[in-house]
Amino acid sequence: MDLSIVGKNAIVCGSTQGIGKAIAIELAKLGANVLLVARNEEKLKAVKKELDTSKGQEHHFLVVDFSFPPQLKLTLEDYMEINNTQFHILINNTGGPAGGLIENAKPEEFAQAFSNHLICNHILVQLVKDGMKEEGYGRIINIISTSVKQPLNGLGVSNTVRGAVANWSKTLANELGQFNITVNNVLPGATDTVRLKAIIENKSQKTGKPIEEIQREMANEVPMKRIARPEEIANAVAFLASPAASYINGINVPVDGGRTKSL
Repeated sequence: MDLSIVGKNAIVCGSTQGIGKAIAIELAKLGANVLLVARNEEKLKAVKKELDTSKGQEHHFLVVDFSFPPQLKLTLEDYMEINNTQFHILINNTGGPAGGLIENAKPEEFAQAFSNHLICNHILVQLVKDGMKEEGYGRIINIISTSVKQPLNGLGVSNTVRGAVANWSKTLANELGQFNITVNNVLPGATDTVRLKAIIENKSQKTGKPIEEIQREMANEVPMKRIARPEEIANAVAFLASPAASYINGINVPVDGGRTKSL
């Protein structure tokens, strides 16, 4: 099985912590040159130092806030022009919207989430797709949520926007497949990240239950009776980014220990 991505250039968004960081580390291990993208420069510098360089990889980072899509576009455009660089792999990964009942959500919350996720994803795709076509190799992988298959309680805005991203992705897969560009979605279940900790803390405050009890309840919802590690999500992403996944296109891949009840 050919998992090598030596010589390939990858963009990993939201790469300073959690799933994004784990993906960046795994892609670098397989030989990719990784461009880290996130808001915090100090954290970006720290992650860059952790990336494998044993195969001659060169890693860089860009400081970008996805709350400002025009800034994202200009910053990456400048980087690509100055460095004369095209990309083979794009990992769209952005922190999810705050939790809450959908009936209480403000219209601006939907607009901001739509911008952060779908609009920014689309900007990035438009910047890299021509280079992927020229290279005859493209992997666009969107980190979404199992809510694409089964809406999650208390995540009204997130459920709504994640569904939009999944349909955007499927449409894109249909259009770009002829150029050897695959577009797939990875759907993490409950994963040991900062976001999950915030969700647990919020639920603890609302219910009065201890954090440890809520953690146990979440784990017990999973057939494997545990929460995922970020590295386990990253492994699925790395496979989809590799030559071995050349005929996998337009799918949703739950990495949730079997928690999602639908097929």
